[in-house]
Amino acid sequence: MTNRIETACRERGIKLTGQRKLIAEVLSGSRGHPDVPELHRRVTEHNPRISLSTVYRTLKRLEQAGILERHTFLDGRDRYEDAGKKHHDRLIDMVTGKVIEFSSPEIERLQSEIASDLGFRLVGHRLELYGEPLDQASSSSAPDHPRKPR
Repeated sequence: MTNRIETACRERGIKLTGQRKLIAEVLSGSRGHPDVPELHRRVTEHNPRISLSTVYRTLKRLEQAGILERHTFLDGRDRYEDAGKKHHDRLIDMVTGKVIEFSSPEIERLQSEIASDLGFRLVGHRLELYGEPLDQASSSSAPDHPRKPR
């Protein structure tokens, strides 16, 4: 079965080698926002011969083609997600590194209202909230990437 990333590659004329196809499959099946080392770990579970540099080059190519979006959160790691996803904001769990996506019509309205009040037409934004769980037990045990202690 062809995933959205593979389809987007074909539409843009990007050659899909076996390694690129596997990276696209693993990335399409990923939950959350994996960084390169995590994606490489997942890919090498299927093919241990794929190098870390191949993963980096593939992600860079997919980002340049507008297929993926790269996000850098406070932990400094570049993480990737499908560029075709509907707009959403993020809450990053500072204990586990888990990225929680959410949408809020009220926040969208407020941002547009603030821009207008300041004499601007809002053409884009990125909202990232950083927090720690009020109840540590409610924090997911399967983080995107654990945060290193300070």
